[in-house]
Amino acid sequence: MRVFTTLDEVGEAVGQDLGASDWVTIDQDRVDRFAEVTEDHQWIHVDVERSQAGPFGGTIAHGYLTLSLIPWLGSMVFALDTPGPKLNYGANKVRFPAPLLVGKRIRGQVTFLELVDVPLGKQLVLRTTVEIEGEPKPACVAESVVLLLA
Repeated sequence: MRVFTTLDEVGEAVGQDLGASDWVTIDQDRVDRFAEVTEDHQWIHVDVERSQAGPFGGTIAHGYLTLSLIPWLGSMVFALDTPGPKLNYGANKVRFPAPLLVGKRIRGQVTFLELVDVPLGKQLVLRTTVEIEGEPKPACVAESVVLLLA
C-alpha cells in the first residue's frame, strides 16, 4: 500500500497507476444486505431462482453496491495521511460497463487523475476501475473527488 504524507507527494503521483486492491468475492448475502438497507429488492438482485432464467443466468450486484465499495477497495491501495481533513466531495463520472454476477471476485485499480487548488485546499480526482476476475469489461469505472482541506 502506498501512503501519502504530503500534498506534494499526492501531486507527484498524478497520472500514475497506484496498483490494485485484493480480490474480493461478492456473495449473495452482501447483495441481500445491500437490498435491505437501500430498499432495492429488484428480483435481478435478490431472487436467485427467478434470476437463473433472466438475462445474466443468475443474480447480479446492484451497481450502487459496487460503487459504494470503491473507498474500501481504494484503502487497500493507498492512504492519504496528509495534514487536515479529507472529505468525499462527489463523483465526476460513473459507469457500469458490465454486470457483476454474484459469486464473482472484484478488485479496484486506482489512478490519481488530477490535483487542483481550490479555496479550501486541494481537490483530488481519482479513477477507480472495478475489475471482474476473468471478464473483459469492468463492473464499474468511477471518477471520485476528494477534498483535502488545508
